[in-house]
Amino acid sequence: MRADAGTDGSDCPADGNPPAHPPSFISRQVTDALRFYLNLDPRTRRELTIVCGGWEECAQDYVVDRRTFPYYSIELVVSGRGEVELGNQRHELAPGVVFTYGPDIPHAMRSSRTERLRKYFVDFTGRGARKFLNQFNLVPGEVLRIGLLTEARQAFDALINSALSHDRFAEKAARLQLELLLIWIARGARANVGSSRRAAAVFDRCRQYFIAHFRTIRTVQDAALACHINVAYLTRLFRRFQDETPYRYLQRLQVQWAAERLQSTDCLVKSIASEFNIDQFQFSRAFKRVYGISPSAFIAQRRAASIPPARTAIRL
Repeated sequence: MRADAGTDGSDCPADGNPPAHPPSFISRQVTDALRFYLNLDPRTRRELTIVCGGWEECAQDYVVDRRTFPYYSIELVVSGRGEVELGNQRHELAPGVVFTYGPDIPHAMRSSRTERLRKYFVDFTGRGARKFLNQFNLVPGEVLRIGLLTEARQAFDALINSALSHDRFAEKAARLQLELLLIWIARGARANVGSSRRAAAVFDRCRQYFIAHFRTIRTVQDAALACHINVAYLTRLFRRFQDETPYRYLQRLQVQWAAERLQSTDCLVKSIASEFNIDQFQFSRAFKRVYGISPSAFIAQRRAASIPPARTAIRL
């Protein structure tokens, strides 16, 4: 596995060992890039295999024109403008646009000279690769625009970091991150449809309020009032985009913060519970719901230098 950054591979933060000659299908018409190479000689009969990926900032003369491609590819535009032609269909490229292509799909890409493209990409192959795409409603040769662009970018960054980890888990971790990326793309596509786009914007504003003020929010009603919406609508937004109630989300934020306090200080459970204006027993039940153990057991395991992960990760 290797990484390269920059047009000549001279700046390589990963391991200082970029490929002497990137594969011929990797464009050199870029002004900056960070790429990884996991398997440049994959067997098509194998399980899903990530070949390469990364991000690149396109040069003014960036042009890609292929009659076919040996792998399936997903690309996400994060800034700039351009166009892509898939088959006989031409599409404008702008931030939030996702497009896919693969074997037997002619495709051409061009960047605007004045607003140069910056985009992520990942190439993969293997048995069931197309079915893998289809289960997330992605069809090679199609273009979609997504909401939740920040989350999709973070998922791509996590995929790149996993691939550059340089250990025996890198390939498996990257495959798992690829699946998470496709989940965010699917969610983003759903959030970008008509009124859904507006609802997603309201939800994101409310979620950011929860993140910023979870220590002082006493009730969901207080949060809804601060966000200038009613509780019923706030609940519908969280069920739709977060798959849980706003109360449960608030509780998770509070418990995660409490766990960090218990891990790094000698605070008593009672004193932490009082900061949220709840009694010790209510706090203990909430803590166990998230971490699977009581606060006292958590403290005991902390002392043994073994802190368990939360039962359900918090999506921020």
